[in-house]
Amino acid sequence: MRTDDRVTPFWRAVVIVLTVLGVLLAMNQVFFWNLLGLSLLTNSYLYLVMACFLPVVFVVNPLRKVPLAAKVGAAQEDGEPAPPRESPVRWYDVALMVASAAVCTYFAVNGTRIKNFGWEFMAPTAATVAAFVLWAIVLEVLRRTGGTAVTVIALLFSLYPLVAERLPIGVLQGVTYDLPTLAQVHAMGAESVLGLPIQTAATILVGFLVFGVALQHTGGADFFHGLAMSVFGRYRGGAAKVSVASSAAMGMMSGSAVSNVLTTGPMTIPAMKRSGFSPTYAGGIEATASSGGSITPPIMGTAAFLMVSFVGVPYTEILVAATIPAILYFLGIYLQVDGYAARKGLEGVPADRLPRFLATLVAGWPYVLALVLLTGLLFVSGSEAQVPYWVVAVLLAVAVLRPGVRFGPRELTAFLVECGRTLSSIIGIIAGVGLIVGGLTATGVSLSLARELVALVGDDVVLILIAGALTCFVLGMGMTISAAYVFLAIVMVPAVVDLGVNPLAAHLFVIYWASVSYITPPVGLAAFAAAGVAKAPAMATSLAAMRLGAVKYVVPFGFALNPALVAQDSPGRIALAFALSLVGVYALASAIEGWTVGFDRRMPVLFRLTAAVGGFLLFLPTALPAVTGLALVAGSVLLTFLTVRTGTGAEPGTRPAPAAEDDDAAPAPTPAAAPAAL
Repeated sequence: MRTDDRVTPFWRAVVIVLTVLGVLLAMNQVFFWNLLGLSLLTNSYLYLVMACFLPVVFVVNPLRKVPLAAKVGAAQEDGEPAPPRESPVRWYDVALMVASAAVCTYFAVNGTRIKNFGWEFMAPTAATVAAFVLWAIVLEVLRRTGGTAVTVIALLFSLYPLVAERLPIGVLQGVTYDLPTLAQVHAMGAESVLGLPIQTAATILVGFLVFGVALQHTGGADFFHGLAMSVFGRYRGGAAKVSVASSAAMGMMSGSAVSNVLTTGPMTIPAMKRSGFSPTYAGGIEATASSGGSITPPIMGTAAFLMVSFVGVPYTEILVAATIPAILYFLGIYLQVDGYAARKGLEGVPADRLPRFLATLVAGWPYVLALVLLTGLLFVSGSEAQVPYWVVAVLLAVAVLRPGVRFGPRELTAFLVECGRTLSSIIGIIAGVGLIVGGLTATGVSLSLARELVALVGDDVVLILIAGALTCFVLGMGMTISAAYVFLAIVMVPAVVDLGVNPLAAHLFVIYWASVSYITPPVGLAAFAAAGVAKAPAMATSLAAMRLGAVKYVVPFGFALNPALVAQDSPGRIALAFALSLVGVYALASAIEGWTVGFDRRMPVLFRLTAAVGGFLLFLPTALPAVTGLALVAGSVLLTFLTVRTGTGAEPGTRPAPAAEDDDAAPAPTPAAAPAAL
């Protein structure tokens, strides 16, 4: 169980009580139980959800966060992360807890009056004072959960309506408010703190987050790692391929790139280094694979659930739309890893050191059942918000009743505390992001920005996508993916959709490019975390991750221009687009790594350039680019095969030995001969 100096047994009990109340409240709303006659208006329900989870933020998150470097450096030699020391809960934390619970409860009790008497614009003095308090609390919650950068952005946007009318830039001019009215709009309006993001989080997201935590705490993370070992471990570069598969599964459960790196990295990175991967490349692989969790069905990350409200489609449609891009992303990483292993002559793990596939699969049947149940029920159930709760019940029941599995009071406590941490963080971030939405919506600028953006670029879809990608990347450096997504879903996506881009593709485009910042310099938080675990230079690791994740930069343009890649076309066109994109990813991976996977030939520079151009063309929807792309890819691969006479492909002087930087790693046994690729 995770322990630290801050969450003592008393505060652990407080977190558990608030978490259980919050989850029961969400279940009461989702299942229409009306327990104790509790039938809540939407605004009262949202206030009560915040009353449960905002106080938890002040328990689990200190006034000043422990730096990421300190967290990474806390990893012990045996691979187990040791939590850094944090300050205990202070009097001001308690004061903020009480204030947040009190003000949210006050608004919940007055939910009917807020709605019927228009307190959003004309409220009694007590409500106005409470609105200012909630505004300040939400900003502090956002600072503790999302960081200073996103908080400053939220503060500026929340204050923007005070001066909107007087700005010299015409496109930014809008309706102006006085300060008391603005506080009322933010706290009691339906477009700010209580806007679409938190409505989605409080109804749909709570259950899925609890499911992700349950999957981890009942042994799902260990199962998926073992399954990946049994499937990929024996092949060349097997340790890295295991990292790709297990990090994808872990990221799918957590949705957080950095926490995924810090959870799986201490296991996968040393294994990759012992297999012969350089520390920089090992860290890059872990960071790139971990950052793909937020785009991997069936769970995905917070932003995907927010799409439900913004696009107005069932989550199952988003799940289907995200499947092909996720496959392409991880295939690109896999092929590059295989090419790197071939160039370096790196072999797999001996079979006698690997778990057996069938035995692992049988032992992990509850986790397979959970994912199958979740996916199946999402498609057949009438309420997707109810589905994760049923699956969580199955997981917990199996964990308690299954022989040989220990899930007693200690494990249940750890599970509930982690639920509190996860839910409070997400609710806090989304409530804060609502201030950005509120500032833009209250002034009416959100609609005019989209119109002006279209007028500026004309009908050039590619140009607006490039501008949008750069904007997503910049915002992603200072915001969480969900925060950047909410902002751009209001400002940029309508402009892209007006130019003919499919709405689902446009929203997924934003999510992909917002997540790019986790592996791209100069920020690259996931890459920096992986560098700390790998004991490698941070910037070099970020560059390696950027190279490995190159497909992530290309695929969004592909599905924005070709909606068949997000399953928005006829079955025949979808199948054709998927097949061509697979070839495209193969070409891009071969070009980037300089190795023709499957043919085991080093690819000359000219042929690499040709293959890269051909690979990109294969993502486009029309026939001529597709035919041209196929010709370029086939030509470059064929000419490489005919003109390059490489032997095994290993670079001179390379050997599958532990990296020099991994001094504490035990020498690995001499690997057995491994198959070339899977």
